[in-house]
Amino acid sequence: MEVAVSDSDKRASLIEDFGVHIGGAMGWPPMAGRAAGVLILSEAPMTMAQLQDALDASKGSVSETTRLLMTTGTVERFKEPGSRQFVYRWRDDAWIGCLQHQLEQTTELLALAESARTRGQDLPPEQRARFHAMHEYYSFMVSRLESLLEEYTAAFEAAQP
Repeated sequence: MEVAVSDSDKRASLIEDFGVHIGGAMGWPPMAGRAAGVLILSEAPMTMAQLQDALDASKGSVSETTRLLMTTGTVERFKEPGSRQFVYRWRDDAWIGCLQHQLEQTTELLALAESARTRGQDLPPEQRARFHAMHEYYSFMVSRLESLLEEYTAAFEAAQP
């Protein structure tokens, strides 16, 4: 006998999967992954109170989580016309925002590699070689991420109605 799974159970399972998988893959805490799932599934922007209720979490936890999701470029916060409170929603171009964030982080690490390589010129050859390898790696990654961002953005824009 097959047991019917309710839409609510399917939704809860999907949100939990986001907590485990996207949260883990992105280096986010599970709460951020679950919040991503809630916002992706939401048909309308959500207030802080609605997110707290949906996630069964404190205001502080949801506030920290939404800040993280905004920083990573996947969620936006705004005030709807005529409202005094902020709402949150999954960005339509969230994956572009995510890729932009990855590029920004990698560019920061490239700057660190450049600084380390310059400041470490008096170190023994083995350490200088490590800084050189770090610099080469992040130069490669920045170049590829820039290309990926450009290519993905073009494909995203071309697919828009």
